[in-house]
Amino acid sequence: MTLPEPLEILIEELNKLPSIGRKTAQRLALFFLKSDKNEITNFVNSLISLRDKIGLCKTCFNVSTDDECEICKSYKRDKSIICVVEEVSDVIAIEKTNEYHGLYHVLGGVLSPLGGKKPDSLKINELINRINSGEIQEIILALNPDTEGESTALYLAKILKEFNIKITRIARGIPIGGDIEFADEATIGRAVNGRITIL
Repeated sequence: MTLPEPLEILIEELNKLPSIGRKTAQRLALFFLKSDKNEITNFVNSLISLRDKIGLCKTCFNVSTDDECEICKSYKRDKSIICVVEEVSDVIAIEKTNEYHGLYHVLGGVLSPLGGKKPDSLKINELINRINSGEIQEIILALNPDTEGESTALYLAKILKEFNIKITRIARGIPIGGDIEFADEATIGRAVNGRITIL
């Protein structure tokens, strides 16, 4: 069956979104087709507003409506600690825990030679400039525990070694609610090696 051109164009555009396959894109397009015109106008306006009003913080590269994000501007944050993450979504995830009260630095990805991500395409020089300000006492590497995340963490640890600051990583291991018997060997090994003292 040939779909009307406007519907096909919308399906193609929705299909470009992350994690949206052709079937889901078609379902969403048909949902919009049935939606009230005001709802669609509000949706389109919110997308335009997103592009027009939100940019990246000039300090940490988190999303912001100003030159500096709310986290960097906050006097309540510990300005001696920077948590280095891959993407803005990682900042959001960590902030939801309400456990971390320092600053962030969004790299904009991880090292991936095959994907064309080299050190100069990440915000590494900007991180070094922040460390050179003299305020920073600790860098927390909060990168994903996959091949690219691990190689990026090792690369950063190597170049940050020359600075007289503490370099840590977020803990890895058995998740809360998980069963040891169902975890893989690498996860169990990391949990054992990364054990903490409780008494």
